[in-house]
Amino acid sequence: MTLAKRLKTVGSPRYQADGDPRTSGPGFGLTVHPDAFSVPYGWKSPWTVFVNSMSDVFHARVPLDYVRRVFDVIAEIPQHTYQVLTKRARCLRQVADRLEWPDNLWMGVSVESARELPRVDDLRQVPATVRFLSREPLLGPLEGLEPSRIDWGIAGGESGPGHRTLDEAWVWRIRDTCQQAGVAFIFKQWGGRPPKAGGRELKGRTWDQMPVPAAV
Repeated sequence: MTLAKRLKTVGSPRYQADGDPRTSGPGFGLTVHPDAFSVPYGWKSPWTVFVNSMSDVFHARVPLDYVRRVFDVIAEIPQHTYQVLTKRARCLRQVADRLEWPDNLWMGVSVESARELPRVDDLRQVPATVRFLSREPLLGPLEGLEPSRIDWGIAGGESGPGHRTLDEAWVWRIRDTCQQAGVAFIFKQWGGRPPKAGGRELKGRTWDQMPVPAAV
């Protein structure tokens, strides 16, 4: 929300809509931008693309036909790998069987604390080539997390003013769970006021494992 407000203030055209002031703020209204569909067609070299980082493709107010068009663009440019992350795991599960899933689309859900663990079960029902969990910012232990049918685990601390402290034991437990289940694991940062303030080593080394999609 802070970044959206800043982008609105400097005149960024994609951040001029206002949301409900009780729940969002200036520049934080949901808008769709179909003109952006043409952008990936101009990329020649293969890229890993994090789709829609400032919004959520599976927000309830995003039309299903618009989501289908997102998936169509991904399928039409197969040299790129597209990572889609959502907090709306229930909406994702409810529409998953009405979408054509490209092989180059990786699907993930955010799981910041134990309260969000039901999102993992929703993700398991999605026919994506790679399913991943983003535990960033990690705000508490994730005891009871069962990693079956999950291919990649991401963890990291919170950043920015008022950031909350990340407990090493929470991260190490996730690393152990991933290792035992054969799930690729990446630790992105400890966090701090600037994101990289605490570095990214975990017990003396960095963790940058990536999933290997099954052959299709």
